[in-house]
Amino acid sequence: MKGLKKSNEPVFWLLFGAGGMWSAIFAPAIILVMLLFPAFGVDAGENLWHLARVSLVGRLFMLAMIVLPLWCGLHRIHHCLHDLKIHSPLVKLLCYGAAAFFSVLTIYLIFIR
Repeated sequence: MKGLKKSNEPVFWLLFGAGGMWSAIFAPAIILVMLLFPAFGVDAGENLWHLARVSLVGRLFMLAMIVLPLWCGLHRIHHCLHDLKIHSPLVKLLCYGAAAFFSVLTIYLIFIR
């Protein structure tokens, strides 16, 4: 396979697809829970944060709820700018750099702090 150049695009498409699927399945359920539970006297937000503080599964869930949609959104922004004929390596660096920075920050805040 001479002449094929290596690309990092499959990694970003994987994160985009995972983020889109996660957002489509879990985000509406969490939003519904956060909206309906207070009507029945249950503080859902406090219970979710408590789950994230006391269990590894809760922390991984919170990580996925923040990081995967973040990658999906910034990948979409990058490709929207590409469709608008804004072709710059700086745009790619800003979009994916911001996603990486906020992912690392989220990992720090959830697992280390």
